[in-house]
Amino acid sequence: MIINPGSSRLHASTIAIDDPGALTQYVDGHGAAFLRGEDGFVALGEVARLDGATMSEADQWWTQLAADIEKESEMPGLVGTGPLAYGTFTFDPEHTAAASAFIVPETIIGRRDGVSWLTQLGYDRVNPQMPEVQPAPQPPAELFFEDGQISGADWLALIARTSAALRASGAEGVVLARDLHAIAEQKICPAWLLHQWRRNYGGSTCYLVDGLVGATPEILVHRRGGLTTSRILAGTTQRLDNVDEPAEIARLLSSQQRMHQHRLSVESAATALGAHMSGIHVPEAPFVLALPDMLHLVTDICGVTEGTFSTLALAAAVHPLSSVTGFPTDQARTILANSGFDRGRFCAPVGWIDAQGDGDWFVALRAAQLSPDWKGVTLYASASVDPDTAPHNKLVSTEMKFALMRQFLAGD
Repeated sequence: MIINPGSSRLHASTIAIDDPGALTQYVDGHGAAFLRGEDGFVALGEVARLDGATMSEADQWWTQLAADIEKESEMPGLVGTGPLAYGTFTFDPEHTAAASAFIVPETIIGRRDGVSWLTQLGYDRVNPQMPEVQPAPQPPAELFFEDGQISGADWLALIARTSAALRASGAEGVVLARDLHAIAEQKICPAWLLHQWRRNYGGSTCYLVDGLVGATPEILVHRRGGLTTSRILAGTTQRLDNVDEPAEIARLLSSQQRMHQHRLSVESAATALGAHMSGIHVPEAPFVLALPDMLHLVTDICGVTEGTFSTLALAAAVHPLSSVTGFPTDQARTILANSGFDRGRFCAPVGWIDAQGDGDWFVALRAAQLSPDWKGVTLYASASVDPDTAPHNKLVSTEMKFALMRQFLAGD
């Protein structure tokens, strides 16, 4: 759907601006944001929207629409500074009640590497105007929590059934998920969620798209011209207070099980990306990424992409990563589809694409999905399960993740 379709032609104007300060001060709750550190962008308003589409359908729609936009820019060629589209897709379109959302914003205010810009889209003549600064977001009042789709007891039973299914199928592992509902008497401000996730999940890209808020270190596809990178995270350990970090890193790197899991995930992603690249480099060994709550084994896959494949097309090719499904991926997805749990947009692609096909698509991790009335939010957590998993350990793992998010949501 395109807003105001009777007008002649969509126009985009981009100007360089002085440093606008904290980009979060422009978040109005109805737009979007992709922020890491001081860089990123905030998008406001809508000039076009496509709901319920697959990534391939959205890519085709955007390619045609972007080609028809009349563009003028004081910063030609700088990635992300002109018109763009952002979106959130579902993990498994065939087994979900959720829907994807793909949106072209009216206003974009961004900063990267000390360079700031403002892009305005509209029909006929466009004069870029700085958006209004919004009031500081406030925490929700009188929150209470209740089980989501699956209770703790049901979660234990699901893990036991999944382990048995893995033993029967010969699959190596699967990544299960569960949820927790938070409910407030008044509306929960999306900007508050974004503020809290940015404050507490350092080192990650924080996102706000169509009521989905999260923080993710995992990059499905980062494309700049022909150069494409995918950051794969698989094999983790919880960071604990009063535990020596170098010793924990050494244990993670020496864990044969986690290194094996990581290698399988990297090989799966490299195979999917390699079909769209003229050259690809896969490091021989991972490094450890230390985040406030977890230590992750990480591999950055790099390559040269064929020009016809946009960042969204590449994201469609590599999703879902085995790091969020299990391995082998096809068997793991079958087990997940039979689990009865609807992930919605959790662990699915979330990101943006510009008019040249460049952009970033991430795995939607540490996700919180606001309800349509903004009075509820669903929190998600996942855990890896293998044929010999002890269910109680995974209950504790997910409860720890929920405890952190509950604390952040309440502002404690």
